[in-house]
Amino acid sequence: MSLNVPTMAELAARGETAEVLFWVGCAGSFDERAKKVTKAVAKLLHHAGVSFAVLGAEESCTGDPARRAGNEFLFQMQALQNIEILNGYSVQKIVAACPHCFNTLKNEYPQLGGTYEVFHHSQFIEQLLRDGRLRVEGGSFKGKRIVFHDPCYLGRANGEYEAPRTLLAQLDAEIHEMKRSKKNGLCCGAGGAQIFKEPEAGNAEIHHVRAEEALATGADIIAVGCPFCKLMLTDGVTHHGKEGQVQVLDIAEAIATANDL
Repeated sequence: MSLNVPTMAELAARGETAEVLFWVGCAGSFDERAKKVTKAVAKLLHHAGVSFAVLGAEESCTGDPARRAGNEFLFQMQALQNIEILNGYSVQKIVAACPHCFNTLKNEYPQLGGTYEVFHHSQFIEQLLRDGRLRVEGGSFKGKRIVFHDPCYLGRANGEYEAPRTLLAQLDAEIHEMKRSKKNGLCCGAGGAQIFKEPEAGNAEIHHVRAEEALATGADIIAVGCPFCKLMLTDGVTHHGKEGQVQVLDIAEAIATANDL
């Protein structure tokens, strides 16, 4: 499927607007694994008839890594720049495929003058399902064992545990849980800007431990809802020598695959 996704600037030049802004995020723009998720979300939005656009070159980092790393000045500089652009286009509704972006846009931008209705992509896709704008055919996953890893900034930070599981339940697969899941789920090791630094000395790297917990369920597929979780758990699966047997897929990739998109 070939898509031509407009930018907000292009729509504004034509005097048009979009139902939602798709916030792509840094990982979704530059990391090869995360780009697949970006494409899957775009395909699903298009398939459901959602009018959407992106900021394109006008989008920059939300500032999440800067704030987590303690650089408040840089965070506010990045946030205020984004807010000026978003407010300039009168953006009302945002869909983000990264929980870090989702959390920052939803909970931290309002104090700086940026108030929007912000959805994680699993929440928005689940809403499309409820509204009858999207159907899920799960035949391609028949007989597969799937386990879901909760992203910290979707689960513990925002209390959203059910939307991803509701979507996965639409697939014709066995859905399993790790012993540590939902509010007790273990971080993949990337949050808090940790992905940008070398780990401290210890007995094991977090993503190796979390991948081991996922593999212990006998899963064929580890489902995620975050580009950083996808990166970390893919590397963790490789560390355990299971890269040819176990896939790490974002929820959007699974739903898009189920719909042959």
